[in-house]
Amino acid sequence: MKRRDFITLLGGIAVASPLVARAQQPERRLGVLMGYPENDSEAQAYFTAFRDELRKLGWLEDRNLRIDTRWTIPADADSMQRFAKELIAQQPEVILSNTTPTTAALLQQTRSVPIVFAMVADPVASGFVASFARPGGNVTGFVVTEGTLGGKWVELLKEIAPDVVSMAMLFNPGATYSPFWLKPFKAAAAMYSVKAMEAPVHDTSELETVIAAQAREPNTGLVVLPDSFTDAHRVEITSLAARYRIPAIYAYRFFTALGGLISYGIDLTDNFRRSATYVDRILRGEKPIDLPVEAPTKYVLTINLKTAKALGLTVPQSILLRTDEVIE
Repeated sequence: MKRRDFITLLGGIAVASPLVARAQQPERRLGVLMGYPENDSEAQAYFTAFRDELRKLGWLEDRNLRIDTRWTIPADADSMQRFAKELIAQQPEVILSNTTPTTAALLQQTRSVPIVFAMVADPVASGFVASFARPGGNVTGFVVTEGTLGGKWVELLKEIAPDVVSMAMLFNPGATYSPFWLKPFKAAAAMYSVKAMEAPVHDTSELETVIAAQAREPNTGLVVLPDSFTDAHRVEITSLAARYRIPAIYAYRFFTALGGLISYGIDLTDNFRRSATYVDRILRGEKPIDLPVEAPTKYVLTINLKTAKALGLTVPQSILLRTDEVIE
């Protein structure tokens, strides 16, 4: 080989080496199980916020992190179990779990792979953790609300719709954590001399029947309990509340953006950003048992003035002064 060819060959190796090294950089494995259909705009916003936060923390997809994602719907328990099993088979180092049902499905498949949940109501009652301070197993994460909020919703709805004399809590009985809110809901209703009713809805076919039944009660209000079922069917629920002219309060802003009267709850997107910090810490060597379950730090009050006007309600100044966002 001529000296010139040999030098050229060495130069080619030198140039190619960084590219080879970059291509061979080991990817860490992250699984994600989302309890929403993939075309759900809110869920996509949550997932985007989660990935953006991971990037800020130095985790780049297709560079040093591989993310395996599965999307499912709350009512399809079979697919949720199948996807949970598929994710475990990918041998991830940690899994992000969207909701209570997805976390339950994952725990049926593993008690060793670390799991970070982003939107769980009552992880202790659900059996996911021993306590907030010391989770005690392979699971930790972030809760979406506190049980006392069941009473706060009664207070706010009564304040914005003072003529309401009865309130029904709309919920899916498949949500095992519903008693988490029902007890404070009933206690607050009694304090405001409001008749408290339960309005369980097992599936979408029952939604109109149940809401129409509440509308037949004079001066009835509706408290929509937050869970993956009501979130997924937010369009139907807000439309039915408007059609039957029922003042209703919800946990999340996306209900008021669709025409719901009032919402009070956390910014769910922030929970996904915070979840990314726990995923980062686990990827860097920490264990779920050492990461306490964290409660919400900020609640958001949103009012839809157009809906209030349609219902013949005047929003009191006492509420407007506390409102974080007014939708007109």
